[in-house]
Formats: sequence, C-alpha cells, structure tokens
Amino acid sequence: MLFTPLALGPCTVENRVWLPAMVTWLSNEAGEVTPDVTARYTRYARGRPGMIVLEAMGVRDVGSGPLLRISHDRYLPGLRGLVREMREAGGPETRVVPQIIDFLKIARRDPERALARLEVRYPGCSAWDEARLQATLTPREWRDYAFGYRQQVEDLALDEIEALPGHFAAAAARARAAGFDGVELHFAHAYTMSSFLSATNARTDAYGGSLENRLRLPLAVIAAARRAVGADFALGLRMLGSDDVPGGTTVDEAATIAVAFARAGVDFVSVSRGGRFEDAVRPRVGAAAYPYTGPSGLQCMPTREFPEGTNLALPRTLRAAVRAAGFTTPVVGAGRINTVDVAERALQAGDLDLVGMARGLLADPDWPLKARGALADPIRSCKYTNACEALDRAHKPVRCQLWWKLGDHPPG
Repeated sequence: MLFTPLALGPCTVENRVWLPAMVTWLSNEAGEVTPDVTARYTRYARGRPGMIVLEAMGVRDVGSGPLLRISHDRYLPGLRGLVREMREAGGPETRVVPQIIDFLKIARRDPERALARLEVRYPGCSAWDEARLQATLTPREWRDYAFGYRQQVEDLALDEIEALPGHFAAAAARARAAGFDGVELHFAHAYTMSSFLSATNARTDAYGGSLENRLRLPLAVIAAARRAVGADFALGLRMLGSDDVPGGTTVDEAATIAVAFARAGVDFVSVSRGGRFEDAVRPRVGAAAYPYTGPSGLQCMPTREFPEGTNLALPRTLRAAVRAAGFTTPVVGAGRINTVDVAERALQAGDLDLVGMARGLLADPDWPLKARGALADPIRSCKYTNACEALDRAHKPVRCQLWWKLGDHPPG
C-alpha cells in the first residue's frame, strides 16, 4: 500500500509517504524564500515523497524571525518560484502544500523586568526570594515571572478572535495563487488554534469551556478558508490526537474533534501529539519558553528510547471514529515510523492512510526512492537523538547529525 496513490479531495498523491511540516530556519528576517530554502525543499522533492508540507508560515503580517511567511502578496513571487523549482526537481507528480499558522505572543524570560512591573502590586517584591514570590504571586504572575510572558487564548479580545478566520482565508487564497496543490491549517501543538481546541481553554464566553464552544473558531477558520480556495483545492489540517498535559484534550475527545472536521469537509487530517507549553522546561534567562522540552514534547518527537510506531494508537483511534461516522477523510499518522515494514503494517492494519516521517526524510530525503527500489543505496536511517530538534530550539538552521558536517543541505 505504501506506494499506491491516494486522493486527498481534488489532489492525488502518487504514494503514501508524507513529509510533515518541519521548521528549517533557512529563511531571512523578512520571511522570504531564500536560496537555502529552495535548496532544502528541491532536495526533498528529488526523493519523491507523496506529499511535501512546507514549514509553518504565519498568516498575520508580523515579524517572526527567519521563518517563511505567507501573510502578504509580496511573498507570492518567491513562493511561486519555490513551487516551480520543486516540481522541476521532483517531476510533475510532486505535490506540495504550505502549512499556515497563527502564533500567540511570547517574550523572552526577563526576571528583572517582570519584577519591576510587579512592584506596583507587591512593593518590595524585588528583594524577595523565589519561594516567597511563588507563594505570593498569582499562578499567572508566577508563570510570567519564572518562564517569561506568554499570551493565552483567554487574553484575546473578541475582535482579535473574529479577525482570525479572515487571516487564514487570505493566506489560503495566496497558497492557491502561488500554485500549491492545497493548504494545511495548523491546529496542533502550542499555538493559537490548538489552544482554542484544548480542554485547557478557560475562556468563559462562546469560544471556551464546552467542546462546542472550543470548536467554534476552528470551524469558522475551515469555512472561511474553504470559501477562499473553492472545492477544487485541497484543504486539510494538522491537529493533536492528544495534548498529553494535565487537564488537556484526550484521544477520545480528539476523535470527536476529528469527526467534526471531517463533517466540515476537510480533505485530510494529519495527527500529531503533545508539544505543549504547559509542561515545558523553564527557560534560561534571556530565552523564550520552548514547547517541546517537557514530557508532551517528547511524545511529539519520540527519541530512540520509544518503540517504533509509538504514536500509532492516535491516528488509529481518530481514523476509526471518522470511518464510523461515515467519512472517508484520509488520516496521516507520525511518530518514529522509519522502516518500510512499520509503515506498511500500519497501512495494512488501518492505523492510518498516509505515513508521516519528518526526521526520517531529513536524515535521508531519498527514503521513498530507496524504499521502493528505485535507488540501490541503503537507507540512511534516523537515529532519533533529536539533534535536529536541539537546533530548532536554538533557532539555528535545522540539519541532521548524519550529514551536518556537509553543510546546510543533505548530500546527493
């Protein structure tokens, strides 16, 4: 099954190998397509996976460092050129979609600045030790002092929430204008849309509390994006099969959410896990919190101590619920899938419809060609040490330890 085609609504992939979105840090401060971005993604295209999902691109036109953006029409020429070069490298069957995302605000940890602000409410607190601070401050004040400021969905005004579907819709329309095969909405991990979906969402209005309320904004985003791109353009999303934090969304509730998305007409559902701020490790002074440092982050990017296919229960549960509800929406699963045998067994068992392998394809972009016998060289297998993840955490160009002495791009 691994090398059979599959329709994702109006878009058909030639095989079931799926490259999930993976930050490269190869853009520039303007968020543009650079020669390094083009080199990385054309290299993936030459390996011929069924789908390449470009790294998350911001939908709002605000600075986000050297991350790709799709938040303004000025990005269209660069994105059009990238799509064209990827198809030239991989052939006409190359399928590529951008992942589009909204970020909540976050600041670097600055205890002195935080204490200066707290002095207004707690005179003399600058001289307190941390034990007294933690005992006296509210949980939110303590978190902002100890970890750095981080915006929550509870902080957003209604007009900010109501503007989000329009931002996503405009970005999705640009994805179509740039020549992509579809677009993936980022509803996973520690970011805006996932935070609305999560059971940790403590808003007390129509956008929080009950699952119906928590689904309100994501469904509005899907509807707005679909209106913007039409029925003949693939529209899918990435979501969490489990938050993996106390009080967060469980796999059973995620299955209900997946059914709601299938009913809304998405063309695929890509399932991830964890990667939440709630259990992240305290950052050093001068650094911002990173959502993949805690237990939920380890579930998101399992290391070699985890068994192969460790997260397959999540796409299996979501896919079963979607099928039981009468929908055939394809489901992508991921998490330490690195061999043909594990991938094929998962497909045959109905755990998933498409096999996500981010780190596996970073280690060897030719994995699809080698796995089907089109190249005789042995597969260069990921070691799952998460050396690549450490580079992402440091905002450095993401490379694999198997080839990082060779530069910013895999050999071949």
